[in-house]
Amino acid sequence: MPELPEVETVCRGLDPVMRGQKILRAEIRRKDLRKPFPPRLKSALEGATIQHVSRRAKYILITLDTGKILVMHLGMSGRVQIEGEGYTPKTHDHFMLHLKNKRVIVLNDARRFGIVLLVDAATMDDHPVFVALGPEPLSNDFSGPYLVERLRGKKVAIKTALMDPRVVVGVGNIYASESLFLAGISPEREAGSISGDRAEKLVQAIRKVLKKAIEKGGSTLKDHRQASGELGYFQHHFTVYDKVGEACPGCSCDIVKTGGIRRIVQGGRSSFYCAEKQK
Repeated sequence: MPELPEVETVCRGLDPVMRGQKILRAEIRRKDLRKPFPPRLKSALEGATIQHVSRRAKYILITLDTGKILVMHLGMSGRVQIEGEGYTPKTHDHFMLHLKNKRVIVLNDARRFGIVLLVDAATMDDHPVFVALGPEPLSNDFSGPYLVERLRGKKVAIKTALMDPRVVVGVGNIYASESLFLAGISPEREAGSISGDRAEKLVQAIRKVLKKAIEKGGSTLKDHRQASGELGYFQHHFTVYDKVGEACPGCSCDIVKTGGIRRIVQGGRSSFYCAEKQK
């Protein structure tokens, strides 16, 4: 599933192309994805001008001059790409925006787990999709003291807590494993035990990992593509994710004795870590 770096990369690719452009035609090529397309979506979009493209959690936000926001979630395998005039739709191209600058914005979603919504900009934060979301990890609202308070009394593992969007948004499976390694914290540590310097170190690790992932265009393991169609490259910079039995970067451990990087399953997801460095 595309996580924060992948969605942020897509938004940064879309914004220069879509900003200030009028939507000449909206093409809805099926009745639903995970949920039905909003009623009267086509008429609400056509003729509107796009003010900018941004992100909230894993959602792409296309703000219109009509007071509406077109919201897209990529689900498990969706992608949004920029095509040119005369583009011929492909299988699984389910939603298309034809812009005044002759660009075509295409939502392709083979598994149809994505979502397209149209919400009021003034009340977006109160919408059921957004109302319970935690802070953005790259914002000032996400800090050591905030994390300590939010995790207080939680007995779940810290890896599980970091993947809860009510705690912080966008820290998916890959980035939680990578951040915990950088912070030297075991994924099995009880969330409520994270305090003081350890909490601040974890916050900074999360920010560092996410920023680097965005810089590299996200991680392409299966389906992710940038809006230009290019792959992401952060998978070539993983420290522990999917590296069972290998030595971690800067390793001083005896991997003959430790077995190197380990894999455990938490909440149905694989966690990767170094038992020597992460406590």
